[in-house]
Amino acid sequence: MVGFSMDSGALTGNRSEIDAVVFDFDLTLADSTPAVIDCVNYALASLGEPAAAPSIIRRTIGLTLPQTFRMLAGRADSAREAEFAHRFIKRADEVMVSATRIFERVPQALEALRRRAVRIAIVSTKYRYRIEAILAKAALAEAIDIIVGGEDVQRHKPHPEGLLKALTRLGVPPSRAVYVGDHALDAEAARAAGVRFIAVQTGADPGSLSAFLPLAVIPDAGEIATALDAAAPSGRPHRAEV
Repeated sequence: MVGFSMDSGALTGNRSEIDAVVFDFDLTLADSTPAVIDCVNYALASLGEPAAAPSIIRRTIGLTLPQTFRMLAGRADSAREAEFAHRFIKRADEVMVSATRIFERVPQALEALRRRAVRIAIVSTKYRYRIEAILAKAALAEAIDIIVGGEDVQRHKPHPEGLLKALTRLGVPPSRAVYVGDHALDAEAARAAGVRFIAVQTGADPGSLSAFLPLAVIPDAGEIATALDAAAPSGRPHRAEV
């Protein structure tokens, strides 16, 4: 099922008005949960911090590493946050690419967008070089036009810097783009950038995204072409069964 809902102030449009689809990466296009759990608990243990439960760690995916430390440790400590990030990255360099899998229907979804001559980008807090390696392993590197990773911005989501940088490089205005993500930070960044948002339900808290009145709510990124086809051109709330 694809659900559609737009408030009266939302940008309207149908598939023909969308020139670019920008995706979040983790839990939108790919599942890195086992690797993230490994890296987080490796970093925590090496700092003498207690291990975190996998279900709690999953809820940190999409946050920056300092934010992750603060959430898991329950305190702010800039020195410990920096050391946590250093140790997480060290471990991630060993395990992240091999332990991350692209969601099953993503390759076909990207090909469907290509057939529509839609530009495709990724904007993520994950480092660009790591996203590039994961895509290369899955033979999808050529499917993406632009990647803006965590090392490419000064201000992370929910700030719109990453989205606006990607759209500038694509030459596409915000009014002719959509951002697809699994997290409230994605929805907030889209709103700040003036970009329509499509929510996928593959994240840790999919129920929280309805509050942002996304253009569409889809079970996974594999439904993106269907969502664009079925979006109501009038801007009135609409639901479609697929």
